[in-house]
Amino acid sequence: MPKPWMSELIMKKLGIQKCNGSFETATEDLSMAHAIEVAKEKANDITGADLKAKTKEVIGTCVSMRVRVEGRWGKEACKAIDDGEFDEYF
Repeated sequence: MPKPWMSELIMKKLGIQKCNGSFETATEDLSMAHAIEVAKEKANDITGADLKAKTKEVIGTCVSMRVRVEGRWGKEACKAIDDGEFDEYF
């Protein structure tokens, strides 16, 4: 994956140097707007068919980093996208 890595962009948006290592102590919360910004920045490097799919890829990276999106864990955030809760962002 070409640099900057997606995880670096996410941490930059969060304004942190390092993420927590466990779900129990995770406090980071990325906004949907920032997730979309990261998806746009990495648009040429990720495989999603459209902006929603690319944003879901960013959310997948957030899961491995123990970062919530809009206060939700990855599966919940992706389901919310599928259910149209964030359509105003797309």
